Amino acid sequence: MKKIKFAVAGLGRIGKIHLENLLQINTIEVVAVMDPMKESRDYALEKKIPFITSTYKELLASTNFDAIVICSPTDTHADYVELAAKAGKHIFCEKPLDLSLKRVVEVLDVVKDTNVKLMLGFNRRFDKEFKKVQQLVKDGAVGDAHLVKITSRDPGAPPVSYIEKSGGLFLDMTIHDFDMARFVVGKEVEEVYAKGAVLIDPAIGEAGDIDTAIITLTYTDGTMAIIDNSREASYGYDQRIEVFGSKGMVKADNNTSDTHQLYNKDGVNSSLPLHFFLERYEQAYKAEVSDFIDGLVNGTILPVSGNDGLQSLKIGLAALKSVQENRPVNISEI
Repeated sequence: MKKIKFAVAGLGRIGKIHLENLLQINTIEVVAVMDPMKESRDYALEKKIPFITSTYKELLASTNFDAIVICSPTDTHADYVELAAKAGKHIFCEKPLDLSLKRVVEVLDVVKDTNVKLMLGFNRRFDKEFKKVQQLVKDGAVGDAHLVKITSRDPGAPPVSYIEKSGGLFLDMTIHDFDMARFVVGKEVEEVYAKGAVLIDPAIGEAGDIDTAIITLTYTDGTMAIIDNSREASYGYDQRIEVFGSKGMVKADNNTSDTHQLYNKDGVNSSLPLHFFLERYEQAYKAEVSDFIDGLVNGTILPVSGNDGLQSLKIGLAALKSVQENRPVNISEI
């Protein structure tokens, strides 16, 4: 069987993860990499990638590939996806597609018109613990879902220079939780009420962002979700989810490096949560790119669509508006 040829655009932290995972799959071939940074191109050279360039235009013009994985900065995603679609390439793109709702709709129209496949990188859907929760809810194990609780706290805030370009906490960090809120119960969100504060680093506030937030979501059927976020948890990467329903509750707790518990006169001690997303979602990153490839090979519907990204962006924009105007915001307003 002919191998699918892949290109990777952007070799930052996520780009390197995707490249490493792609290189371990023997049904595909990575033939090209693009990154403006010399150290990243040197990294690709060490991996023996046949074609390496510093520009996206040259990547599209000078190589022959079937699909592209886009891991470049957020402000390049929409243009890169649009150009790849027009070139007939299937696309995996890290979230968000863009920070502008209008621009996302434009790009999704191009993708539809060119009939290429597009999948967005909401990796948490592929975490085995969260997938188990979603499947049990889908199977009716907790009955009718009434409440969803999502905790997502980073071990430390990113540099302010990153925050300034990322779209802020709601569109960069919480957008994963907005996607999970839809995914885990299979329902659409109707109303968003968010409160945010700067409690960790004044520089984050000076950059126009917040570092701590509580968001209440109301779904179209009245089900509710509560999301809490922090840019800094002293004990590590805190990732938990819970769904409570008419027949019971299902939850997924933090992953730790081991499951030991030490009991003594001072109390009970155990390992801290895995340090950050690279460790916590290592297997999820592998699973999502594998599912993307399966979709290309078998011609099946991809597990995360452009519309999933659009809906999560709408929730994020509603959360921003809610904080700014100190009121609940209906999704229809966005």
